[in-house]
Amino acid sequence: MPWFGSRRRRARTPAPQAGFASLIIGESARWWCLVVAVGLACGLAGAGYVEAMRGLSHVLGPSQFTQPIDLAVLTGIGALIGLLTLTLGNPGDVELLVDNIHVTGARSDITDLRSLIPVSLLGIASGSPAGPEAPLVQTTGSIGSWISRRRGLGVSEGRVLTITGMAAGFAVLFGAPIGSGVFALEILHRRGLQYYEALLPAALGALSGWVVSIGITGLGFRAIWHFPTVGGLSALDLAVGIGAGCVGAVVAAAFTYLSKLWRRVFRALPVLVRPAVGGLALGGLAFASPYALTFGEGQVQSVASAAKVVAATLVVGVIVKLVASSMILSSGWRGGFIIPMFFIGAALGAVSHDWLGVHREVAMAALMAATVVGVTKTPLGSTLVVAEIAGLRLLPPVLLASLVALFLTSRISMIETQRQREGAFRRSRDEAAVSEGEPPSGDGDPDRSSRPPRRRPAPGATAS
Repeated sequence: MPWFGSRRRRARTPAPQAGFASLIIGESARWWCLVVAVGLACGLAGAGYVEAMRGLSHVLGPSQFTQPIDLAVLTGIGALIGLLTLTLGNPGDVELLVDNIHVTGARSDITDLRSLIPVSLLGIASGSPAGPEAPLVQTTGSIGSWISRRRGLGVSEGRVLTITGMAAGFAVLFGAPIGSGVFALEILHRRGLQYYEALLPAALGALSGWVVSIGITGLGFRAIWHFPTVGGLSALDLAVGIGAGCVGAVVAAAFTYLSKLWRRVFRALPVLVRPAVGGLALGGLAFASPYALTFGEGQVQSVASAAKVVAATLVVGVIVKLVASSMILSSGWRGGFIIPMFFIGAALGAVSHDWLGVHREVAMAALMAATVVGVTKTPLGSTLVVAEIAGLRLLPPVLLASLVALFLTSRISMIETQRQREGAFRRSRDEAAVSEGEPPSGDGDPDRSSRPPRRRPAPGATAS
């Protein structure tokens, strides 16, 4: 066809009703604006959740009471959690959210948030060793799902917006938007991220949510923790990374099997009394070590900033935190295990420096990432989050520790719904409709919807 034949078609002006963004960026502008809107909404919700948690902690936190009174407070909070769960319904969990992302792309029902938010806030503010990351990400991911449902989007688009909401939630909490976006993608699988089409939306959503949160909280452009500046590294630090990966794998395995053991123990109790028993046991563990209480945000910073901490105290704190966090999550309290694992890794890193003389910051950062990776299977996301917090210079040993921990725990799973994505690189709407028993709409991939399926040639036949 001559060049002037196609010139006439290209000379058509856009429709008058098209917006300015569509004229500049193209037809995908609305999609990217929607991604940013999800990130901003989730950042606003996440910042509100964090501020509410901090406000309640000034009323219910362990620092407000003596140990005997705090024991009664934790038991009472556990009883209240049981009543709220019975009245408002099951709060759900991250495992269900991950399963929804794989199967339907987005959550069809988010009514469990009415139970999740008060139950998790009460428990975390009163001194639970389970962190806010799981309920926060469950909330922001549900917001992304709700927006996709309201817009009438398909399975693939709903999945991307749900992941975008999760990424914004992680960014609000960690203050590390790059690692948070990758973390939200990796936590869906056991062997690295696989929904590649959600990578850029997750990064943009995490950045948008992070910007909103720092504007509301006033924390500025800094991460959740501050580590001393690290100087030059040596080849020995890579060996520290390998050792940290091995130790992190052991800690992750211990946490996983302890959690399963505690679940069996609490199944023998009535559902209503489980949270109260969990609160009573948590208050008892606090007599052994104060590290049993709170999810570890302030404890990580104290370990990172302290020039010298008694190693025996930290070892006891690690054991108690491991038992307390696995126990409280199995009793019906809602929270996450990522920040408690970060504390355990940081404490073990400080202990290894005192006992073995290794680089303190390298050991702390590598063990923080390794313990989390062993449980969540997020090698790149955990590495980036820790590196953004502790310094990018630590990236090689931290990445090495993460990969070692991933390989050593490949047969151990804490999040049972993590799995490999199904189907092709991206399912079309027609494929989703057919899988649901509906006729294809014709607006999916035209090549796939109109082309007959290929048949495998008979043995000995030649391709034409």
